Amino acid sequence: MPLELVTLPALSDNYTYLLHDAGSGETACIDVPEAKPILDELSKRDWTLTEIWLTHHHHDHIGGVDDLLSKYDAKVTGAKADVHRLPPLNREVADGDAFEFGGETVDVFDVSGHTEGHIAFILNSSDYAFTADSLMALGCGRLFEGTAAQMWDSLQKLAALDPETLICSGHEYTQANARFAITVDPDNADLKARIKRIDQARRKNEPTVPSTLSDELATNPFLRATDPAIQAQLDMIGAAPVDVFAEIRARKDRF
Repeated sequence: MPLELVTLPALSDNYTYLLHDAGSGETACIDVPEAKPILDELSKRDWTLTEIWLTHHHHDHIGGVDDLLSKYDAKVTGAKADVHRLPPLNREVADGDAFEFGGETVDVFDVSGHTEGHIAFILNSSDYAFTADSLMALGCGRLFEGTAAQMWDSLQKLAALDPETLICSGHEYTQANARFAITVDPDNADLKARIKRIDQARRKNEPTVPSTLSDELATNPFLRATDPAIQAQLDMIGAAPVDVFAEIRARKDRF
């Protein structure tokens, strides 16, 4: 059975996640925009926080760590490459590393692009990928520190996962991402159908994440730089995929 996953909204548009193993009682929190919704959920479920996993250093992903640690003696995991910008770490990890949680292996991917040192946590047994601001629902993170080539490489790593993997990303940006996606992929029937589902969910104030990797492969333009229809729409037929990706990212930045 997969580990229990709880998706929690935080701040204005962030998400944080709780991952729980009923057998051992272990509970991990992935990114900490603020402590209150996490503390409330832990109390409601009578869970004890044992681990905190951080994907990158931006304040809206680490801002509540100190408050959580004031209540729980949790082990903090983050990127060795980003240690100078993260809260104090108990476990420093890098691309290719792995550790155990709840009887499962957690693989660490370097997914730099949005920032240098951004990592993702992959649990293949449960089909969960905590991607934060790398691969997002119908989008990817803005390139604040890394290059288009770095982000394209990062996205290719994630695209190679099992298509049933749940992409647990960091923000409720999906509706805005959808409005852009249709401009570069206007004839994609899967995308049009997904936009309808997204709009219905948001009218009910329901989250649009996590999403499945299969949905992202079919509809997320940032994963589809090799698609002939998108290349034609951009007047870039036959161009290198990384260059097509860079053009899509640049257009999104101006959108």
